[in-house]
Amino acid sequence: MSRRRWIADEVSGSRAALTGDHAEHLSRVLRARVGQEFDIATGENVRRGRVTRIDPDRVEFELGDEITATATPNVTLALSIFKFDRMEWAIEKCTELGATRIIPIIANRTAAHLAAAASKRVARWQRIARQASEQSRRNSPPQIEQPMNLTAAVALPGAMRIVLAESERQTTLRDVLHSHTAREVILALGPEGGWTESELEVFRDAGWISASLSNTILRVETAAIAAFAVTISELG
Repeated sequence: MSRRRWIADEVSGSRAALTGDHAEHLSRVLRARVGQEFDIATGENVRRGRVTRIDPDRVEFELGDEITATATPNVTLALSIFKFDRMEWAIEKCTELGATRIIPIIANRTAAHLAAAASKRVARWQRIARQASEQSRRNSPPQIEQPMNLTAAVALPGAMRIVLAESERQTTLRDVLHSHTAREVILALGPEGGWTESELEVFRDAGWISASLSNTILRVETAAIAAFAVTISELG
């Protein structure tokens, strides 16, 4: 059975620690014991960690051998802000699939009250991504950035930048991925109701490739997860 993986809050030489709620979950909920071993992600690598001390709000480890990690594609998800409960689900699942970075985007059709409250949700989104990263045995959680407006989003640099659009009739996401060899991809997804035509023009004028995901109309969270799964699968 695979050892559970934790992302360290503190690392110093051959020592690491979990702190706060992170430690409390391991010590009280999972009832960790001194001497028990886990995989500890340090930010630079993953090492075998043996529990040396347990307090209610702190668990310390002695770090051992490095564990070989599998290289993954670098995929950023530029996700337009939508209903927070469903957006959290999309963040969790795209983290499990391997998102490198998730950027919340304020689009024309983003509800005003969600746009206003989004910056206060970033810390929660980061916690969700961290938990999902540990559950899926990632080396580190994705970056969850502060909300960004469309002008800033369109200017994001990337080897392959794809905007998913329901109005695209000729080019699919799979077509685009097959025709390029880039291992760094940015996927941009619109909010409920999709991108406006003026927004799509801005993307195209900036050199983004427009692609469709399917012939059906998907909820935003479904589209995000499906698009990410296709991308990771095609990039290997």
